Amino acid sequence: MTGLTTHVLDTALGKPAEGLRIQLMRMTGEAAQLISTVFTNEDGRIDGGPLLSGDSFRAGEYQLLFYAGDYLKAKGFPLPDPAFLDIIPIRFGIADESAHYHVPLLLSPYGYSTYRGS
Repeated sequence: MTGLTTHVLDTALGKPAEGLRIQLMRMTGEAAQLISTVFTNEDGRIDGGPLLSGDSFRAGEYQLLFYAGDYLKAKGFPLPDPAFLDIIPIRFGIADESAHYHVPLLLSPYGYSTYRGS
C-alpha cells in the first residue's frame, strides 16, 4: 500500500479521538496550499481511504494541522484561556513515492507525540 494516512488517539481518555478536524497542506518553502480538510471517525481515522494516494501522492514537503483545541473543548476538558494546545502542526517530507507514510498523533490536553508509523 502506498499513500499518506493518519489517525489520532486521545491518550487522556484512552480511546480514539472522534471528530477532530485535520487539514493537509502541501508546502513550498513557507507557502502552504490546502489539499483537504477532513474529520476523524469513531476509530480516530479518516473515512474514504488515504489522505494522499495515486497521482496526488508525490514527493515533497507537507503539513498536517490538527485542531486539538476545538476537539479538547468539545470533549469537555477544563482548559485555560488560551489553551496550552490549539492547532498542532506536523511538518514532514515524503521522499519515497512507492512507500506508505503514516503520521499518527497521540494527544492529551498538555502534550502530544507523533512518529512515522506503518
